[in-house]
Amino acid sequence: MENVATSVPLQVTATDAALGLIDRLRAKHGDVMFHQSGGCCDGSSPMCYPLGEFITGDQDVLLGTVGGAPFYIGRAQFEYWKHTQIILDVVPGRGGMFSLEGPEGVRFLTRSRVFTDEEIAVLRAADRITS
Repeated sequence: MENVATSVPLQVTATDAALGLIDRLRAKHGDVMFHQSGGCCDGSSPMCYPLGEFITGDQDVLLGTVGGAPFYIGRAQFEYWKHTQIILDVVPGRGGMFSLEGPEGVRFLTRSRVFTDEEIAVLRAADRITS
């Protein structure tokens, strides 16, 4: 039996619509980044900023990149969502007050799917999640 290495599943990914919006925002604003705090109001939505405008710290977890943009989540929120893959999407409506997509008539939205038991095991082995 062949031993096939299992790749680490992406903890954040994006729909084609989200990737297209990221490209449009990058053309207008330069490189961008995302942060989702899990707080109330705007903080519960993924926020898009010019890269480096939002200062991250020890209480933020870098989940990965979407469309070349780093995606951070607040550590407390990560503890709730660590067993899920975050899927960045776009829907009609007004974005967060400080998020770059605000004037575009659409907003970023977080969808998710629960990782399988096998994916959880791989994420644990890769030290991407604990417990």
